[in-house]
Amino acid sequence: MKKPTLTRTELRREAIDYLMIAIGMMSYCIGWSVFLLPNNITTGGVPGIASIVEWSPLGIPAQLTYFAINGCLLIAALKVLGLKFCMKTIYGVIVLTASLALLRPFLTDVHLLRDQPFMASIIGAVFCGSGVGLGLVHHGSGGGTEIVASIVNKYKDISLGHVIMMCDIVIITSSYLVLRDWERVLFGYVVLYVSSFCVDQVVNSMRRSVQFFILSEKNDEIAHRIQSEMNRGCTFIDGQGAYSGHDVKMLFVLAKRRESSRIFNIIKETDPHAFVSQSAVIGVYGKGFDPFKGKNNE
Repeated sequence: MKKPTLTRTELRREAIDYLMIAIGMMSYCIGWSVFLLPNNITTGGVPGIASIVEWSPLGIPAQLTYFAINGCLLIAALKVLGLKFCMKTIYGVIVLTASLALLRPFLTDVHLLRDQPFMASIIGAVFCGSGVGLGLVHHGSGGGTEIVASIVNKYKDISLGHVIMMCDIVIITSSYLVLRDWERVLFGYVVLYVSSFCVDQVVNSMRRSVQFFILSEKNDEIAHRIQSEMNRGCTFIDGQGAYSGHDVKMLFVLAKRRESSRIFNIIKETDPHAFVSQSAVIGVYGKGFDPFKGKNNE
């Protein structure tokens, strides 16, 4: 059989995914290694476990523990999430591990916000949560509880941030066994809440969709341009003006929020006198948007 080949658009999309995953993992690296680890503030998931192991008498560097645990989780996730997701997650784990290994030797004498652990918690959580969210949006992650969250999110429409939060509470609480300081545990809860919030904000903002209702004498031309230039489907809806009694043909379009400016430009260029209604959509599922979620979804 002939092997499937990727189109130029698909190759570009894949390259963007890998680039954004790398940026996300480097963001996580900064938050974890610059603000959290030096201030003895734990986070959730595998990084939290790795932090606890490093602070324990074992003293194993966090990046080594992180890499070893994620290797086991990825083997278990191959069957459920598929090779494509796991390849990007493996890439994310490697980028984060390498970033930690390269960055931490330069941070030996750097201790930011030493006397302000609460601010260190907030800033570190923003970096970490934003990095995780960016990775998940582009079909990868840094492993750990993000893998568990992605498995759950594949079958259930549950917030990724909430799944991660539930998985991480026990890990953060257990840091008391090493640190013997409930104040640091509380800062860990702050990190958990803020990072989960950031995950949801990044994921939801990147996946938001919009819908358009367009009334124009040039709807056919507008629909043709939207379909050919943006590869978005259009639907005509027949209606009747309540005041004029004239039959009208309304154009209905669903698109990603980031595409709305291009759609407006097409409408303006084609018919500057068109009447347009735009509204936000909570979720759009199907071809070209998010996949359906269910127990039988493959």
